[in-house]
Amino acid sequence: MKIVKYFFEFLVVISLFAIFKIIGLKRASFLGGILGQYFGPIFRSKKIVFKNIETGLGQIQEDKRKEIVNGMWNNIGRTFAEYIFLNKLNSHSKNFVNLNGYKYLEEIKNDNTPVVFVSGHFGNFELMAMVLQKSGVKLAAIYRPLNNFFLNPVMEYLRLKYICSNEIPKGRSGTREVLKKIKDGFSIALMVDQRVGEGIKANFFNKPALTTTIPAQLALKYNCKIVPVYLERKENTNFDMTIYKPLEIQKTENYEDDIKNITLKINKKIEEMILFNPKQWLWSHNRWK
Repeated sequence: MKIVKYFFEFLVVISLFAIFKIIGLKRASFLGGILGQYFGPIFRSKKIVFKNIETGLGQIQEDKRKEIVNGMWNNIGRTFAEYIFLNKLNSHSKNFVNLNGYKYLEEIKNDNTPVVFVSGHFGNFELMAMVLQKSGVKLAAIYRPLNNFFLNPVMEYLRLKYICSNEIPKGRSGTREVLKKIKDGFSIALMVDQRVGEGIKANFFNKPALTTTIPAQLALKYNCKIVPVYLERKENTNFDMTIYKPLEIQKTENYEDDIKNITLKINKKIEEMILFNPKQWLWSHNRWK
């Protein structure tokens, strides 16, 4: 039964990609936003979304919550539609992405030592690794393979060709590859805002959430700087991408406490990004399960 479901999803996605390609990037992004707002609430639990918003933002007015939910689904739909145009977004990235914090990026390149770029699912989050690599950073990006084994090869092809030429799947084998890349001088980019299978419970909006410790481990073992990155959709297919000053890391003799403190500091930075524009974060993920 799952095979039939996955194959049907594959046909739907490929059909939509064909339509998007015909009508062009801007129209496709607009249409994707409408489809996201209409179909998103059907396929994902409203209860989880509302509960997450309450956890992160507290009790807010109904019209404000509706604005956030609609904005989120619109952004997700636009991001989905833009996958088929990754080649265009890649080759003309400066026309679509305004880069802030360039001095920190230059310092990273001049130091010629690996760093860990951390971010979350904001705006079109796929553009982060793309812009970093096009800016001259020797980069490897960690990604989560799709459960749909019909669609996953398509997405992996697009990611490898247009986002980052060094893609590492999440998991134990991926962790070994991350260590190898670090030793070979590669910086690592990953999203740290979703629940993981292995990690620690760290406060996220004052509520414990299972969080990856990969950035903290790399920072402690290889003295890597941790560099937050934020991507915001400004209007239609235009984005602002901000490279922040590296987080201050305090290394003590207590390894476990250091892991917890660094992970908490990263979570706090992600919270700031979410609060800056709540409409562009992925509230539909069951973060506090």
